Amino acid sequence: MEGRGRRLCKRLGKKALWLLVIFWGITLVSFWVIHLAPGSPTDMETTLNPLADAGARKKLEAIYGLDQPLPTQYARWVGRLVRLDFGLSMSSDRRPVLDRIAERLPLTMGMNALSLVLTLLVAVPLGVAAAMRPGGWFDRGSSLLVYIGFAMPGFWLAMLLMLQFSIHWQALPISGITSMNYAQLSSWGKVMDLAAHLTLPVFIYTFGSLAGMSRYMRTAMLEAMRQDYIRTARAKGLLRHTVIFRHALRNALLPMITLLGLSVPGLIGGSVIIESIFALPGLGQLFYEAVMARDYQLIMGNLVLGAVLTLAGNLLADICCALADPRIRSGDGDLRGQN
Repeated sequence: MEGRGRRLCKRLGKKALWLLVIFWGITLVSFWVIHLAPGSPTDMETTLNPLADAGARKKLEAIYGLDQPLPTQYARWVGRLVRLDFGLSMSSDRRPVLDRIAERLPLTMGMNALSLVLTLLVAVPLGVAAAMRPGGWFDRGSSLLVYIGFAMPGFWLAMLLMLQFSIHWQALPISGITSMNYAQLSSWGKVMDLAAHLTLPVFIYTFGSLAGMSRYMRTAMLEAMRQDYIRTARAKGLLRHTVIFRHALRNALLPMITLLGLSVPGLIGGSVIIESIFALPGLGQLFYEAVMARDYQLIMGNLVLGAVLTLAGNLLADICCALADPRIRSGDGDLRGQN
């Protein structure tokens, strides 16, 4: 038993080292690509200023360190990153990048985490129910519903919901995270006001990811129900719900664990459009503003966070698969993504 645990820890350690190499590659490529994009942080401060000449532009580039060769800039940035120093934003306030990310992180992570939980609570039962009678009316109806959600662009659905619920019915706020009188509200009133502002964004996140999750669950359940151990369990006379929920569902959840790990990086990338539409002060909107301003330090800070979430989700999915599948714990099966 101890030998199996050591083998599993050794394999996870090797994968963690490999993820560090991948992380370095992501930062290298990202740093190179964003500096290839047209424009510069100095453009925002000199283009619209008639008094800013070429000399002023060069002074700003020296202040930001942009006058150095690109390898030198990257080496300095990595040196700060090792100390968890993301540098100062190139915007006018010159605030630390880590502070700007930290104040926006709770909203984006909270909305996406809530959306992920709601998606699982709906997608797993929906996929299991559809797999129990494939081709039936429930399977066809749920497939139609989720495919409509999958095909419908999130920004278009957001505008439709804003038009109906916020303008026509005036039931929900149209933008922002709190009302103007938020400070005067009671504790319960603040909770309800916050929930009203986040209802539409969270619904759009959930509805958009429901199709993929439920279809994956349906396919995994159909595959599990065809296995020999399910036929053996039925031949032994086990109850139907025991066969489904104790034997088939546990194995069908393995692909879902992998899918959840891969969905972690979407917590930031998928928030850009929705947060911009609803004027939510989250990481997505911050990343968009950084790209428009060519704020290299802030862009790299967001990309590093996205890379860390991606690799952490990948490693977490491996660990969860090992906990759920005894073959991986015993060393008979390979970790997901390793041959």
